[in-house]
Amino acid sequence: MSLQGKTAVVTGSNSGIGLGVAWELAKAGANVVLNSFTDRDEDHELAKTMAAETGVEVRYIKADMSKGAECRDLIEQAGACDILVNNAGIQHVAPISEFPVDKWDAIIAINMNSAFHTTAAALPKMRAAGWGRVVNIASAHGLTASPFKSAYVSAKHGVVGMTKVVALETAQEPITANAICPGYVLTPLVEAQIPDTMKEYDMSREDVIKNVMLERQPSKEFATVEQLGGTVVFLCSDAATQITGTTISVDGGWTAL
Repeated sequence: MSLQGKTAVVTGSNSGIGLGVAWELAKAGANVVLNSFTDRDEDHELAKTMAAETGVEVRYIKADMSKGAECRDLIEQAGACDILVNNAGIQHVAPISEFPVDKWDAIIAINMNSAFHTTAAALPKMRAAGWGRVVNIASAHGLTASPFKSAYVSAKHGVVGMTKVVALETAQEPITANAICPGYVLTPLVEAQIPDTMKEYDMSREDVIKNVMLERQPSKEFATVEQLGGTVVFLCSDAATQITGTTISVDGGWTAL
């Protein structure tokens, strides 16, 4: 399908899942706003490369997703926002009794609160345009839990709940809101962890992937950023007009257990 004329804002999109989603939206014809807090030369070059290879308009806008005002300003600077993909996120692992308060606050702010601020700013633009798609990148941890991930699990459950509220508030408008719940995704960050994990467990690459990293993912295969991007594009299609307020798991069967 073609998303020509639409503008997509993807938070946390200079690498990993966000970048993969941005590429697929650009390939589908949407103009794209890339975002991170870094504002490096590489970030702006990435936007130029994506624009050159897809023929759409691509901009990079710096915004710190831990700060509500900057989240809202990102949407204002974007101008149009027909498609909002809330993807920005961080992680920290520790028992609750030892979980650093600053890490808790940062995870809740970036993984959950940012989606509230961007959505609140984007909805008036979608209503004015007469069309909109909100896609929140949640997680399998938005539907289930793991020990030592209290902040992440809480934030992702919150994102799933907020998605349902947005869907109900826009149910009689040409706007939908859905959450994608990935399992483990093969990103450069995950790829970089494999050699160290091989050493730690004294296992082959294949054994580490299947028996350690993908222990809870029945398919024993990573999801890819292209698959997640394709799912976002589908949710922006006419075929998905009546899909709203729900979660789509891209987790190799994790949440079927």
